[in-house]
Amino acid sequence: MAHVDDLLTEAFKTLPPKPPDHAKQADKRDYSQRMSEAVALALGAELRHRGMRGARPAAPGEVGGSGAERRMAGGISPKRVDVTWATEESGLLLAISVKTINFRDGKSKNFQKNLTNRRADLLMESVTLHRRFPFAVIAGLVILDHQAAADDTAARRSTFENAHSRLRLFNGRDDPAGRDEQFERLWVMLVDANPFKPTFQTFNVGVHDVEVGLGEALDDLVNLLSTRNPDFYEAVDGKLERLRA
Repeated sequence: MAHVDDLLTEAFKTLPPKPPDHAKQADKRDYSQRMSEAVALALGAELRHRGMRGARPAAPGEVGGSGAERRMAGGISPKRVDVTWATEESGLLLAISVKTINFRDGKSKNFQKNLTNRRADLLMESVTLHRRFPFAVIAGLVILDHQAAADDTAARRSTFENAHSRLRLFNGRDDPAGRDEQFERLWVMLVDANPFKPTFQTFNVGVHDVEVGLGEALDDLVNLLSTRNPDFYEAVDGKLERLRA
């Protein structure tokens, strides 16, 4: 198991039992927020493990100060970003936005109701950050409850499949001069956040039938970071190393 898989497994174990779909909206919102924060902390720890010193978020005092998520200046407005790595010499180098959809809609009984809103949130973040930092590597992680892969009917595909279809256009920005709203990388993760034995599967957006390891996905980000910053860093065995002067 990859290092990040261990971190993420432990992060999900910190969560309370998932509220039922008919729970109060405040309880569901609190659970989703706690999941986003736990995942962000795990990803921040993994980035630091991979050589990105100062990556946030982190536990209080771990990277100086609170270690909380950063509020980044953007091309449209300031924006709080779930996971970031920035340096004084380069500004923002990497950001990962985490979005979750954990609960079925009471009327439709599927998970799709919030998919359009989560997409809009993602695209606004990408535009805001890319306009200010066109060379930054911006990734997005959309977390769906594992049951979202099985909420299809005779009239519609599952929310999981629809997420790939609706996000595909905004994945794969390999050129710093590319579209601001497009992410360098977008992933969809199916999660069963059972606090005793959580499981998760990660997929590149647009390829819903081929699972990729999250460690492999982050290897890809490290390689892209070294390509974007060849005068400062190189990728070595999945980690980012500073070039010697």
